[in-house]
Amino acid sequence: MSKVVTISEAASIAMHGMIIIARANKVTNVLEIADATLTSKHHVAKVLQRLVKEGFLTSQRGPTGGFILKKDPKKINLLSIYESIEGKIEITNCFLDKQICPFSMCFMNNITLDLTVKFKEYMETQTLDKYI
Repeated sequence: MSKVVTISEAASIAMHGMIIIARANKVTNVLEIADATLTSKHHVAKVLQRLVKEGFLTSQRGPTGGFILKKDPKKINLLSIYESIEGKIEITNCFLDKQICPFSMCFMNNITLDLTVKFKEYMETQTLDKYI
């Protein structure tokens, strides 16, 4: 089945994982997040290590290890998490990234531009503390 709007599994793991860690308010391990998100523990580990490198999390090794937030949940928005996995969102007029359009009017009526702008604005306003 086709979907018009999708978010990659990695971005989904990142955002859900950060909320799970923020809610726990304690060291949370990969297995807990993998179980809660019904995803591969290997994929979760890879995504969380990326979030450590981006400065969102601190990791602790060992049998009682896991991840904890490095920043205040009020200062972490979903856009910053999303972009740390997917890269910066680019605002463009054309969903095909064409510089010159063969038509005098976009047949998509710039809906992709509107969706991108609204998505980015929404994600910027959503901080982790709202989901705790």
